[in-house]
Amino acid sequence: MKQPNVEMEQLYQSYKPLLFSLAYRMLGSVMDAEDIVQETFVTFEKLENPQSITNVKSYLCKITTNCCIDQLRSASHKRETYVGTWLPEPVVEDYLADPASSYFMKESVSTAYLMLLQQLSEVERAVFLLREVFQYDYDEIASMVDKSSTNCRQIFHRAKKSLVHEPDSYPQNYKQMSVYVEKFMAALQNGEISEMLQMLKKDAIFFADGGGKVKAAIKPIYTADRITQLFKGVINKLPENAAFNFKRVNGGPGIVVTIDGDVAYVVSFEFKDRKIKSVYMVANPDKLSRLNEDRSKGMKQGNN
Repeated sequence: MKQPNVEMEQLYQSYKPLLFSLAYRMLGSVMDAEDIVQETFVTFEKLENPQSITNVKSYLCKITTNCCIDQLRSASHKRETYVGTWLPEPVVEDYLADPASSYFMKESVSTAYLMLLQQLSEVERAVFLLREVFQYDYDEIASMVDKSSTNCRQIFHRAKKSLVHEPDSYPQNYKQMSVYVEKFMAALQNGEISEMLQMLKKDAIFFADGGGKVKAAIKPIYTADRITQLFKGVINKLPENAAFNFKRVNGGPGIVVTIDGDVAYVVSFEFKDRKIKSVYMVANPDKLSRLNEDRSKGMKQGNN
């Protein structure tokens, strides 16, 4: 009687990182992605004869993909009425209690890339990711999204063509870029505006996500001049106990700002031509709650 449970646990351990990676790219939310993964295995376990599934991996991906598509469609109204810029929930190194999430860090994608995916419809996003990132063939993708193979091929090419801009692939230059971010932060703290301006592209853009819960720029801030002035104003208003921690955020160099030990801001960057092109700051407490929970768990485990 216990054997099926043992098998299910093995499947869970084997495929959770993959399914989480897919769901997170689709949804841009760690919490929602984890819920989808749980739902996927519950659905699979309820099948009358799961042993008859010849390709379990593809079948699990199909369940996850369709759950994500359904969730995106049901949440479309919320996204339309979202206050200010929507940014994905950040994935931060050292703040992840779940081993599967930690594994995901090896394959994580930049905030800039996740923002690009928002341009695609639910089905376009699914087809694009399954082909571009997860390397499924069109016949497999067709069975997952209930489209023809030819249709999936057309959807993929249309989606790829619409994503006209691709950010620099900075993971290969991670050390260089992290040093750059540290220098930028040092210039900010020392009030060296000219140094900051040299490190930002002239047409740089700043995006903030407060979700209407905390004070944050509602619209993107354009140009290096305005961004430096904004940063200068923000840092002057931070309390003395604010701490700046340099962490890997969504695979690239980032900054986690804590106040009274709690995560208040997570900042990530997009680079172009060895300069900062975009700055993304997540301040919405709903999107930082998981980081604070996992950080607390990690501290407790460390004390034990």
